[in-house]
Amino acid sequence: MPRFSVIVPAYKVQAYLAECLDSVLSQSYPDLELIAVDDCSPDACGAIIDEYAALDARVKPVHLAENRGLGRARNAGMAEASGDYLVFLDSDDTLTPDALRAVADRITVTGEPDVLVYDYARTYWDGRTARNQLSAQLAEEGPAPFRLQDRPGLLRVLMVAWNKAYRREFVQEHAFAFPPGYYEDTPWTFPVLMTAESIATLDRVCVHYRQRRQGSILGTTSRRHFDLFDQYDRVFAYVDERPHLACWRPELFRRMVDHYAVVFTRRGRLPRGSHGEFLRRARAHCRRHRVPGVRTGPRQALVRYGLHRTFRALRLVSAVRRRALRSAVRPVRALRSGVLRLHYRVQLRLPLRADRAVFTASWGRGDPGALEEAFRAYAPHIRTAWIVQPGWEHAVPPGPRPLRPGTAAFWTALARSKYLVHDALPGPGPGKRRGQVVVQTRQGTPLKHTGLDLQERPAAARGTDFEELLRDVDQWDYVLSGNRHSTLTWERVFPGRFTTLEYGRPRNDVFQRATSADVARLRESLGVPEGAVAILYAPTYRDHRRTQQPLLDLERVLRRLGPRFVILARSHPVHGGPLGTGARVIDVGDHPSVESLCLASDALLTDYSALMFDYANLDRPIVVHTPDREAYEASRGTYLDLRCSPPGAVAHSEDEVIDVFATGRWRDARSDLLRAEFRRRFCPYDDGRAAERVVRHVVLGDTEGRPHVVPLGRRRPVPSAASAVPRPARAPAAAPPQPTGALPVTETR
Repeated sequence: MPRFSVIVPAYKVQAYLAECLDSVLSQSYPDLELIAVDDCSPDACGAIIDEYAALDARVKPVHLAENRGLGRARNAGMAEASGDYLVFLDSDDTLTPDALRAVADRITVTGEPDVLVYDYARTYWDGRTARNQLSAQLAEEGPAPFRLQDRPGLLRVLMVAWNKAYRREFVQEHAFAFPPGYYEDTPWTFPVLMTAESIATLDRVCVHYRQRRQGSILGTTSRRHFDLFDQYDRVFAYVDERPHLACWRPELFRRMVDHYAVVFTRRGRLPRGSHGEFLRRARAHCRRHRVPGVRTGPRQALVRYGLHRTFRALRLVSAVRRRALRSAVRPVRALRSGVLRLHYRVQLRLPLRADRAVFTASWGRGDPGALEEAFRAYAPHIRTAWIVQPGWEHAVPPGPRPLRPGTAAFWTALARSKYLVHDALPGPGPGKRRGQVVVQTRQGTPLKHTGLDLQERPAAARGTDFEELLRDVDQWDYVLSGNRHSTLTWERVFPGRFTTLEYGRPRNDVFQRATSADVARLRESLGVPEGAVAILYAPTYRDHRRTQQPLLDLERVLRRLGPRFVILARSHPVHGGPLGTGARVIDVGDHPSVESLCLASDALLTDYSALMFDYANLDRPIVVHTPDREAYEASRGTYLDLRCSPPGAVAHSEDEVIDVFATGRWRDARSDLLRAEFRRRFCPYDDGRAAERVVRHVVLGDTEGRPHVVPLGRRRPVPSAASAVPRPARAPAAAPPQPTGALPVTETR
């Protein structure tokens, strides 16, 4: 007897069926049977099912002699099922990797519940993915299993059959079956949840719910949407036959009215001319199943009382109002834009303010944030302001005055501040006026191709205007560099007359100043358990991929490594989506300070991210994961061959990543030697005083008082929390040459 019977009915889905079946058969939990039901499909679905059955004994093909519809096809699959639990999956959807293992584990932990409800995410044809907005209802908090009375909010989660696992004996005992019709899930899910003696939840996306561009049944214009009335009649009939379920009538009534409102208002559902009839049927049903005292919202009330003409009038008024607002917005915006342009031109004619500086960073704080702090420390006479990038309001440093792009204060600051410090200004930047000083910090040490080198990489350039880029370069006075590699790269790919300050990266100063107490505080704030090994996973953006799907199954990695490990998952700002789920996967994608994440971690796991150069200053282990090196090199190109000079162990697959951490190679003697050479080459000046050197040079003009560089061998970065754990002995290494004395300042010609 298998643990799961996965039932997949198929009808006119030949383009998606193979992907669906593969997602089931490739599950890491193999104790299953796959019952694929060919609902007399006129396309190749039946042949595809037979091909899979011939290749895998777990596949049970069922061919129906005539088309019966989705509900009855599921019933046919249930008749063949022998598993402990029933799992339904529509043939154009897919199970996520390791979904059944997570379901099986949760079933065991919660004591074999009648129903387990898990989460889903919508996947769109253009590559977008959006998790269920009501996922909070599936939180694994409180006692489990429970009854519906304990968590009535579950009735607000999408009422479908395929986001739940059902104990087969429970289904057989109560003779649950799917009725015919368009909305067959409605009279199945409500009775099942109300009847279940034990329910549990799994806060994990287990199903990818495909949002087809065309061809979805519920998105089809048809009178078959009137089937909804019969299905709710079945639901209330079920309740009427069981008086102990009468307490659910108010909630069912609200759900019914809301469902009617959705079908009525959604464009493309009801045929032209049928809306009035639909509302009349809805009004009759609301009267038939009326529950005294139940309140509904305005939209639901219009449906509940069948106010068709009122609804049409309100919708017309709303449309007219929207058009009027759009018509009024355009001239108002044009007027505002003109006023701001005039304001900016006036400000350009006023004197520069020598005591003002403006800072901004593309993502988070980075080098501009560290320099702003240094301005206040070493040049306190300078008043600072920070341009708040859209979407990064939470990352604004606490000291400077915030400026919102497009406001009068924003344009005033750009026109009259003497110092402009940034890695990229938002939108089309203004021209630099005489007397202003522009400090371009860039975004770390260059590993992947950038600047003019992208002319040969059209996939990565993405329509970059290189002439505009060079006009921007002509405005730079200073460019920051952390090492000679950066200096040579910047001066070649951004040809201009700027001065390169090879002083180190200001954002890395915190690595030398932080204490063990700071590390402990940061780990506690992130929820890292005491004694755990925290791996910071920070992959970069893939220009050659249309969708940025995670390249590692973090939950599987952690399951193989054991309970001692946790992962701080940091997605690239361009990607933005979560990299994984699970109790030991901590999503830190929105954290304002990547430097704090580095301090809180014990090791870095990355691929082609420039973060590895910064992280090396902590002298903590770095593991490089390069599963798609050839594709990445072809589309973006890199300046460093990580095979020849990596900062630590290199893994080419997920299994190799697991092996590197499981065997201890992530922090053995060879890893230490590789990192030492990497630090010698790329971290010569990051001694904790880079920001001070920049401020003394740019603002104070103090070329003699700049602090000398502390050699690598004398630096003491704060140790990680896991550094006290016994580890393999470090092999002796010769002390590398250290930069001393004056710092190089290079001016391009």
